[in-house]
Amino acid sequence: AHSPRTMASSAAPVRRLARVASHLASSSFGPRRRLSSAPSASDDVLFSELKNGNVLITLNRPKALNALDLSMVEKLTPRYEAWTEDAKASRILVMKGEGGKAFCAGGDIKAVYDAKRSGKSPRECCGFFASEYVLNQLIGTLPSHLTQVAILNGITMGGGVGLSVHGQYRVATDNTLFAMPETAIGFFCDVGGSFFLPRLARNLGMYLALTGARLKGPEVTVAGVATHFVPSGDIEALEKELLEMDPLNADVEAVLGRFATKMEDLKAMPEDSQGLSESRLQAIDRCFGHSSVEAIIGALEKEDTDWASLNLKLLSKMSPTSLKVVHQQMSEGLARDFKQCFEMELIMTERFMEREDFCEGVRALLIDKDKSPKWNPPSLKEVTGPMVEAFFK
Repeated sequence: AHSPRTMASSAAPVRRLARVASHLASSSFGPRRRLSSAPSASDDVLFSELKNGNVLITLNRPKALNALDLSMVEKLTPRYEAWTEDAKASRILVMKGEGGKAFCAGGDIKAVYDAKRSGKSPRECCGFFASEYVLNQLIGTLPSHLTQVAILNGITMGGGVGLSVHGQYRVATDNTLFAMPETAIGFFCDVGGSFFLPRLARNLGMYLALTGARLKGPEVTVAGVATHFVPSGDIEALEKELLEMDPLNADVEAVLGRFATKMEDLKAMPEDSQGLSESRLQAIDRCFGHSSVEAIIGALEKEDTDWASLNLKLLSKMSPTSLKVVHQQMSEGLARDFKQCFEMELIMTERFMEREDFCEGVRALLIDKDKSPKWNPPSLKEVTGPMVEAFFK
């Protein structure tokens, strides 16, 4: 499992995290303000608490594929803070998305785009990210009396990854579609991507971060992003059993193990043309462990396979700046602890808001949908070392 609860040197104390939250949301990084004019929805997150203290958390914006916005963050954060501080109340927290199509398809990127286009300063545009990253850190440093199980039944991207991947358990199903597609919009793999991506085995993190490649169903567990795979037909029964357990004496690991497909059986499942077969994992390991984006491209060119050609085509469409910054981000993240990764990411977010690639990427993919972004600079060779370093200062 790649949750900071097991991988970080120590969980951040609640008091220190509260100071971090206050710092991130302060005027030095932009106020915690609503970035869109839409009114706050009263039911965009539903909390169903059982008599035993366990809680079903439902992300409830199915028409928007449960995309995370500031209204949802501002409902979730105080709940997690209260549960964290209430050390006498053990709880199992089950988080899922409403509607069957998505767990959470990402963050409210369009609201950030609108804020930037309306003349907000880069720091003001970072208000949403600052609040989101505080929530991500709370989920990633839950004390031992709280256990989170995220049910990734459907699309899980960007902001949805931040709500789940740092928690103790992440359950993929045959409907799960995972990706970190930020390089395609001139951004970077945030929400703690600096922490969890470079810690995936066999250079999978670099592969996912640069290409935005999608993992489907069992692949999400094989890659190490999810901790378990449970067939979608069994999810309702799993949720019921988890929520009805006595949280003081619950063996969540055993229950998940009983419902989950064994790893060796997952690896034996039929692979589609882009699946994570052993040969594919070896190719990823060979190609994506190089010390520069240019070297990775060179390695892909030497592969001379359909898979390599597909990835070369993908990389050619991404923001050259994002590719080089994300490559450096993976190295920087591996050398930092959980909290330090988020501090770095907030600096990176502000630097990206200072440049135009983010707005251009969102315009091309989400607004005008012409899928023809005009990146600046337009080529990898024009993105210099000092330009990349500036994103981390």
